[in-house]
Amino acid sequence: MKKLLSLMLAFLLAGVVWAQNPNNYKANDTFEQLGTALPTPNTYRTASGAPGKEYWQQRADYDIKAELDDENQRIIGTETITFFNNSPDDLPYIWLQLDQNLFKEDAIGGLSRTGTISEKGMSTRQLQAMNAGRGASLDPKKQFGYNITAVKDKAGKALPHTIVGTMMRIDLPTAMKPNTNVVFSVDWNYYITEYYGRSGYEFYEKDGNYNYFIAHWFPRLAPYDDVNGWNHKQFLGQGEFSLIFGNYKVALTVPNDHIVAASGECQNYNQVLTSDQKKRMKDAENATTPVIIVTQDEAIQAEKNKPTGKKTWIYKADNVRDFAFASSRRFIWDAMKTDVYGNGRKIWSMSFYPKEGNPLWEQYSTRAVEHTLRSYGKRTFEYPYPVAISCHATSGGGMEYPMISFNGGRPEADGTYSEGVKYGMIGVIIHEVGHNFFPMIVNSDERNWTWMDEGLNTFCQYLAEKEWDYNYPTRRGEAQSVTDYMASDKAVLSPIMAQSDNVIGLGPNAYAKPAAGLNILRETIMGRELFDYAFKEYANRWKFKSPTPADFFRTMEDASGVDLDWFWKGWFYGVQPVDQALVSVDWFSVDTQNPEIEKELARQEDARKKNTISKQRDALTKDQTVVAQDSSMADFYNRYDEFKVTAQDRKKYEDYLASLSPEDRDLVQSNTNFYTLSVKNKGGLVMPVIVKMEFEDGTDSVARFPAEIWRFNDQQINKVISTKKKVVQWTLDPYFEIADIDTADNSFPPVAKPTRFQIYKQQQYQRPMNPMQAEQKSGGAGRLGTGNR
Repeated sequence: MKKLLSLMLAFLLAGVVWAQNPNNYKANDTFEQLGTALPTPNTYRTASGAPGKEYWQQRADYDIKAELDDENQRIIGTETITFFNNSPDDLPYIWLQLDQNLFKEDAIGGLSRTGTISEKGMSTRQLQAMNAGRGASLDPKKQFGYNITAVKDKAGKALPHTIVGTMMRIDLPTAMKPNTNVVFSVDWNYYITEYYGRSGYEFYEKDGNYNYFIAHWFPRLAPYDDVNGWNHKQFLGQGEFSLIFGNYKVALTVPNDHIVAASGECQNYNQVLTSDQKKRMKDAENATTPVIIVTQDEAIQAEKNKPTGKKTWIYKADNVRDFAFASSRRFIWDAMKTDVYGNGRKIWSMSFYPKEGNPLWEQYSTRAVEHTLRSYGKRTFEYPYPVAISCHATSGGGMEYPMISFNGGRPEADGTYSEGVKYGMIGVIIHEVGHNFFPMIVNSDERNWTWMDEGLNTFCQYLAEKEWDYNYPTRRGEAQSVTDYMASDKAVLSPIMAQSDNVIGLGPNAYAKPAAGLNILRETIMGRELFDYAFKEYANRWKFKSPTPADFFRTMEDASGVDLDWFWKGWFYGVQPVDQALVSVDWFSVDTQNPEIEKELARQEDARKKNTISKQRDALTKDQTVVAQDSSMADFYNRYDEFKVTAQDRKKYEDYLASLSPEDRDLVQSNTNFYTLSVKNKGGLVMPVIVKMEFEDGTDSVARFPAEIWRFNDQQINKVISTKKKVVQWTLDPYFEIADIDTADNSFPPVAKPTRFQIYKQQQYQRPMNPMQAEQKSGGAGRLGTGNR
């Protein structure tokens, strides 16, 4: 008996492995290492995920002189490029990126765009644009894309070159040897498009002025690296930029009443700012809150005047991968220079915005810039550049470049705004300024691996938003934020590891799903301490270098000591969702053979079985029975209690206890409950099993089991849980940690939830007022913030 009990418990506590179907064994699939799916480690990139001892990367320095033609919305420029071949290879030619050729009529990006004519009607301009395969914002009268007027060597001799869509090959007289450099120049011009989310202008019809947000505006070196050779994949619009580091000197000639913001440090503020603006700038150097450099009144006055000349702003930016700028006579400008990390080094946080951005921008933008540098720096490395800038470009979305970003978020014309607009603006500023860390410093390849910058950055944005406001309505980051996407038809889903231009739904695929995955790693799989250490190690290993996905995967495992190959395979390489179901729960308890306990349980069970509907109704006439009427009809058995504990019962129990080992005796007397949970993996993607137990005394507890619980059977498992208390309710994933797409089957016993419906009077839709407007209409204050409208 003793051996039998011990053996039975051993099987129960082991999880009843033998009871599961061995035909479903998937160790060579789900939990097999990535192995040859990752590139072979070498002296450039190690098996640990760190740069190798012979890691190299190319470099290009730029000296650019450009003019903004405000009358014709055009850029005219010339650049001298010094390209350094740090590779071990001879290079007979070099490739430049001509991203503005995205807008040529014969561009692949445009011609491959699909669409249809709307039955609700379309403008002639939209139809022309669709017919040409280009964006609807393009003026059909202009020839967009680069006009390359000269490509010359250092001596001024023309260099043969070939334009291939958004790329240009320059053939060299002799191949570049390793550790040499070549100097050449390119002259070019192009028409600026309306702002399309990455670059362009915004026109203000009321005053006839333009705000310019200028990016991917000059021919730039394509990367040549140990992974791809020349990375000259065409720019189709969705996959962003693949670039190399260098030093920039840029002279920007603009109308003399324009204010310019740009990557890097301005070298001639003394020449381009007024005496009042220079004084305010000086005040901002020691301020802890933003100081207005160009006021709203000054911007309004400037927008009324016609330009009378030009002036040149000179910028210098070292060790950056790109350069962008913004220019307008309508800009308000505020700034503060603060000790972000408490080490004595001050960094400029700045914002540039038109009056249409106030009161939101004056109140929040620059403070959000500084907060982003502090929050991201804590998780990665200290921001190394001297300035970070947020520019207000149109009403929504955002775009990032080194030290400068273009961000949306615009209040109503009356200055009120909804909560969504406020938090959307703060969120996009955090996101775009945060891109300075990924990919402006941790220089991943956006053209091929969007998730390596957008996903990591969205995750850091999620953490920074929570540090801004505990109740911040974060949009991406939580596991349940991606359940709708992961539940979509697999025919329209792509793995995170798909190339950017081929992904349907880039937002959920490359932003939300990677961010949610990292949050699951941090909160559920690895824990905050291990995750944060490994993530910081990755950022520091690869700052000012160019990592690949394998470098990230390997570093996260190398620095944490946690095997995550199963997670990378499922979450990043696959499209299966998480869908766990709690199929059943079986309840077991040890037969104690204690008569005090067992006979009382038997009494309760007997009473339960006898409580039939007939017995309940017969109780009304029980005094009319023969035995009740005549006591002589009762004998020993009418008084007999079969559940009474006798001396013989107690002696038998004592003998039983004496026969057990001390270990088994403790278990018998512990009154422990054993539950066998049957959990099904309906979705296919394995995750930890997290189960909440609610006890009959009103308390609760959570049991957590690692994803490896599925390693012998990734379709269905049984798991034994023991507890002193009786469980009345079981719930899988009680805190929404694993992105389970269907929680309706996560409870046992099942919990029914009503579907609510509303009765309403049908009426024509009207756009609702935002809460500020409603407050003002009712006579309340409707606080607008501190903007100086």
